[in-house]
Order: sequence, then C-alpha cells, then structure tokens
Amino acid sequence: MEILILRELCSLGSKIVISKDDMVLEEKILPNINSKLIKIFDLDELKIDDSKEIIKEAYIAEESQKYIILRAKSFRIEAQNALLKLLEEPPRNINFIIISPRKSAILPTIRSRMPIEIINNKKDEYKIDLDLKKMELEDIFLFIKNNRDLKKHQLIVLIETLLVEALCERSIKLNEKEIELFENASLLANLNTRSELLLTTLLMTLYLAKDRS
Repeated sequence: MEILILRELCSLGSKIVISKDDMVLEEKILPNINSKLIKIFDLDELKIDDSKEIIKEAYIAEESQKYIILRAKSFRIEAQNALLKLLEEPPRNINFIIISPRKSAILPTIRSRMPIEIINNKKDEYKIDLDLKKMELEDIFLFIKNNRDLKKHQLIVLIETLLVEALCERSIKLNEKEIELFENASLLANLNTRSELLLTTLLMTLYLAKDRS
C-alpha cells in the first residue's frame, strides 16, 4: 500500500517527494538533513547509466547516515526498474530521497516501497483562520460557511494545507486511515464534490483527533 502524506517535510528518511517547487531541495530538504554525507544526482532524465552510478554510490560503506538524493524531471522505466532491489533493501545507513514534479512519473512498484510526501508550491500556500488545536464545533461551522464557495483548485489546496497544519504545526496525531481521508478528499474535490461535505468530514476528524494528541 502506498503511504501518501500531503504535508510539508516534517522528518527525513527514505521517501519520495512530489513538488513542482524548483527550490524544494535547497529550501526544505537540505536544511533538514543532519548529515554531511549527501550525494545529489540532479538530472533532467534518469537513465540506466545514472541508476548504475546510484547503485555504486549506495554500496560505498559508511559508518553514519548517508543521503542519496535523486532529482529528475523524468524517469525512464528501465532505469527505475534497475533501482527496485536497492530501494527495497538499502544498504546500512543509506537513505534515498527521490524528487519528482509528478507522482505519475514514478513506477507503482517504487511508490509501494517508499512513503510519498507532497510539498505545496509556494504559490499554493493557504492561510487558515482556524486554530486546529483549540477549535470548537461553532468554529468549525463558521469556517465551513466561510469556505463553501471555493473553486476546485482552492479547495484542494485548502485540504492539503489543513493536513500540513495539523501534522507539522499543531502536532495532531493522525492514523493511516485518517490521513487517507485527506488523500481521498483531494480526489473528490477534483471531481467537484461539495466543499461543505468534504470540510465537515475532515474538520470533524481533526476535532476528535486533537483531544488524543
């Protein structure tokens, strides 16, 4: 099962990062890596020869945590297949971060092996006028009322931002099924599902979760 997390980068380990932000590596990934052992493969297209170099780099033994970062605009299928075994059973102390502008560019067989994080573009940031840690039912009602006329794109961004705020800023603990609610809500928003229905479900989920966090 894919673990899809729509949020800003809260922690680092092996993962796939989906972002169209050209500065995501420099601004949100590298500053959070507490290691000097970093090897970056910054490519227009991942080819089979690049995968061979990545494999060779991964098997250089290290005594502390090492990060191999692969960023590409496109990924050849044969090149991804060459990395499958390595990603499934990485050498000791080796972490992989794959950065792609599109989730669909990564093979499902690779996506199933690594958690996925979607990082909002700067232009898509949304300010939430709601304290998720202290909100009451009347606050939720008012928030839904004020956001019932959002356009489809705005609603998707709001859904993603709610999860970012809950996980990273408010430290609200959500289980896998609750996180999947946000992924499904984004998909439903893209199908023009009413904002009131989606926001009610998500905010009530956060309302119940905040008391156990």
